[in-house]
Amino acid sequence: MIRFGYADTPFGQIHHASCGTGEPVLLLHQTPRSWDEYREVLPLLGRTRRAIAMDTLGFGNSARPPEHSIETYAAGVLALMDALGLPRAAVAGHHTGGVIAVETAARAPDRVTALVLSSTPMVDPDGRRRRAGHSSIDAVREQSDGSHLGELWSRRAPYYPWPLLTRFVRDALTVLPEVERGHEAVAAYRMEERVGLVRCPVLVVGATDDPFAFPELERLAAALPHSTQAVVKGGVIPLEHQAAEFAALVTDFLDGQARKTG
Repeated sequence: MIRFGYADTPFGQIHHASCGTGEPVLLLHQTPRSWDEYREVLPLLGRTRRAIAMDTLGFGNSARPPEHSIETYAAGVLALMDALGLPRAAVAGHHTGGVIAVETAARAPDRVTALVLSSTPMVDPDGRRRRAGHSSIDAVREQSDGSHLGELWSRRAPYYPWPLLTRFVRDALTVLPEVERGHEAVAAYRMEERVGLVRCPVLVVGATDDPFAFPELERLAAALPHSTQAVVKGGVIPLEHQAAEFAALVTDFLDGQARKTG
């Protein structure tokens, strides 16, 4: 059973969904999604641990942050851990969530026991240059005739089948007109200055049909010398498409780390 809650933090209330008991793992979504990105994964991870999928500050039902930056989002992760009484936790993130996970581990290496970075970009000078030349995929302007709904749908249609596309559009509409703020935060982040501060074991997961992040898998892994790699074949969005495979990778990785430290 998925349980929902709000935690009081210095940023305001942070919304989260959880399953299971035991060692905690925090799940961070891409933007402009919400905890719902982990709807299929949560019960699977919850079989063996306490899995918590939070809404990033500024998205879903969480409070709006004072500024949209990776640093602020990561501060929100740590604030939720404080509010839930979690001195330490594993952290898993997908796309934007992976970048937030890196910053969380960099600023609080004593609190993050392990990282799972799913389809996570390497945001170094080369990565920032590539992003500077790309148009904003979700930046639509609200129109009185509702045409922006179709535009948002059509822009994402190549990457989401329609049942999941409905869930994506619902999440995106929740944060209009700030739907692109998470992507802008990623583009401004100086990951190359932060990855060296990560001290915990890292699993880097790539999805072969992801045109945005999969080409950067090797670059990201190279920047994290304590990392291992795993590949999910097919599926641009493995959290929903191949939830069982993704959850098994995360579970095996975290169980392996527990055996090493236990």
